[in-house]
Amino acid sequence: MRLILTTLTALLLATAVGVGATWMTTTRGTEIGALTIGPWTARPRTGTADVDPYSRATIVRNGELPIGTGDGVAFTATADDKKKALDGRCDVVVSGVTPPARFWTLTLYDRKGHLVANSLQRYGFTSQEIVRQSDGSFEIRIASRSRAGNWLPTGGIERYSLMLRLYDTPVGVATRTQRDAPMPTISTVGCS
Repeated sequence: MRLILTTLTALLLATAVGVGATWMTTTRGTEIGALTIGPWTARPRTGTADVDPYSRATIVRNGELPIGTGDGVAFTATADDKKKALDGRCDVVVSGVTPPARFWTLTLYDRKGHLVANSLQRYGFTSQEIVRQSDGSFEIRIASRSRAGNWLPTGGIERYSLMLRLYDTPVGVATRTQRDAPMPTISTVGCS
């Protein structure tokens, strides 16, 4: 009888740990195969048959449609260059250049992966509509109140994430450093 109780306890414990670990990785993500450059993180293998099982489970759970590896790569950021969480009540500046790509988009999402509601119905910028400086660099100001130039409204939400999608780009699985893929900087410049 004692052996049966011990075996059942061990099985219940193993099941709880397994289910808990799976839930954690599908809700918080995993760093398996992740490419991190500054505050930006991409998972270039998510659009391939080589995707790890945890990333596959996360994709299914969230209902995502990842970019295929031959089409491009998507980078996300939830913090600035100093690792401060992106706060919709603060002014945040995304500036610099992007890695070479035929086309790119920068989109603002809430922490649940939904577009951030705002009165302008502006959710992001594309490489074709962004106002650039003479050297090709750009500056996007992300803030709750109107700003001159390239402005993305946050609606004053507490936390958000940015997604930079690069289409038809050499950036991918072999990319390792900022030199391989010069990513824009993210700076918090003030909070109200």
